[in-house]
Amino acid sequence: MTDCGCDKAKAELEEYLHDELQATDAEDIAEHIKNCTSCDSEHHVGVVLTQAVQRACKETAPEVLRDQVLARIREMQSH
Repeated sequence: MTDCGCDKAKAELEEYLHDELQATDAEDIAEHIKNCTSCDSEHHVGVVLTQAVQRACKETAPEVLRDQVLARIREMQSH
């Protein structure tokens, strides 16, 4: 493994977080993150943000709100 450097680690962080890199690239970035506090901090922020988005995507609006929105859409379409 080689240290890929901050530029590459930060440029490919999104792909790294979503397991979209080839194994060797992912290993290089993981190694760099372990040894670089700046990139480790960005990685932590990325993980927290990704988890928050995943949780938000699982939430659903209350049925009353959905009914109100649909009623309003139908009302607007009828004019």
